[in-house]
Amino acid sequence: MAASEKLRIDKYLWSIRLFKTRSAAADACDKGRVKLEGTSVKASRNVHVGDTYEVRTDTRKWVIRVESLLDHRVQFSEAVKHYTDLTPPEEQEMISFQAAVFHTGKRPSKIGRPTKKDRRELDDFME
Repeated sequence: MAASEKLRIDKYLWSIRLFKTRSAAADACDKGRVKLEGTSVKASRNVHVGDTYEVRTDTRKWVIRVESLLDHRVQFSEAVKHYTDLTPPEEQEMISFQAAVFHTGKRPSKIGRPTKKDRRELDDFME
């Protein structure tokens, strides 16, 4: 893509794989999680080579500098060539520690959703 062409920030963040969907990137912009020089940016803002953005996702905080523009989603190994990660090392360490503490998403046995029998007993109790 030529440097003179326009590219929205939400599309750029999606194409370099910081967000899974473009709408998720747009939502992050709307919620103030994407900042340029400390100021929140809208999803429609144009990206320029050399800009430095602070991006907060659910799992990590990124500080990236735009090296080149990318308007379509490519493999991760290709996408990392289009930006430089300037995130301080202490931020990266904190995130890796925090990720180990998070729940894995697998529900523990016998805890969580009630079985059919449990549901019937609850219904009988409530009536």
